[in-house]
Amino acid sequence: MPYSITTIAVIGSGYMGGGIAQVFARAGFSVLIADQSAEVAAKAHHRLVEEAQQFEDRGLFPDGSAAAITQNLSAAESVEDAAATADLVIEAVFEDVDVKTAVLQQISAAARAETIIGTNTSTMSVNTLKPAVSHPERFMNIHFFNPAPFIPGAELVASDETSDAVVAAVVDVLTRAGKRPAVVGDTPGMVVNRIQYAMLSEAFRVVEEGVASKEAIDTLIRNSLGFRLGLVGPFSIVDQAGVDIYASCYGILEEAFGERMAAPESLLAAVADGSHGTKAGRGLLGSYDEDALSAIREYRDRAYVQMASLQDELGTPPGPSGTTTD
Repeated sequence: MPYSITTIAVIGSGYMGGGIAQVFARAGFSVLIADQSAEVAAKAHHRLVEEAQQFEDRGLFPDGSAAAITQNLSAAESVEDAAATADLVIEAVFEDVDVKTAVLQQISAAARAETIIGTNTSTMSVNTLKPAVSHPERFMNIHFFNPAPFIPGAELVASDETSDAVVAAVVDVLTRAGKRPAVVGDTPGMVVNRIQYAMLSEAFRVVEEGVASKEAIDTLIRNSLGFRLGLVGPFSIVDQAGVDIYASCYGILEEAFGERMAAPESLLAAVADGSHGTKAGRGLLGSYDEDALSAIREYRDRAYVQMASLQDELGTPPGPSGTTTD
């Protein structure tokens, strides 16, 4: 069935839920926020409207954003009232399976059968939460990243019963709200957190081994790996640097650190079939002709120069007690 989404309810009005509500209200959707009580929701509504004006005054929101949020955002009397009138309901409560299950059951009982229901979970399998929702074909994970008003990405995860029409409708509504969603498979932690936590584990190991301080690691990542990843994805970086080079480096790391640093099988297979990256005209992401290579290099170089300029403009990020990370 086709879905028309004009009214959105966000259940949970804290930092995450409030930010999600701001995103949709700023984009022109009619948004209701609800929480444990009408009083909590009303207090959050006041904070979000006030905060939106502050963001606009500081140049963080475009002109007119505060007025749009003031016009489009309302506090509901209850979770049931918010869910009953919405075309899309997003649960954004504490990351605890029992808490989320209880709230999703509450939403499901109050919402119309055709209302799309989303959970904003950063780690849980959507199929674990699915039993809390009647008509599970309308349920999926809609994972925003913190802070929601400023991070453009969103992970979308369908359950094994979510309909294609629901996924398409959610992609559309997020795109209209200025987000850049990607649909991924159902696994604990999904994509971003699996990768993020793997990197964080290695960062802790480096500190614990006495190789580098936490401050040194933050400085290095911010000015190298993170600098690049802010603009170009990891597989694109491998293609540009050389797939065969990465395979060789994995060999050195595996010898030093064991199986956890072994080269992925698909990387070795790409090397074996000659997909050595842009230099070979073929890599992990596909084939490259001269026009594509020229465009990639132009984008990359321009992006890195602008990123460096932005770092210079913003200065070194503050650390604890007024210290800096560099």
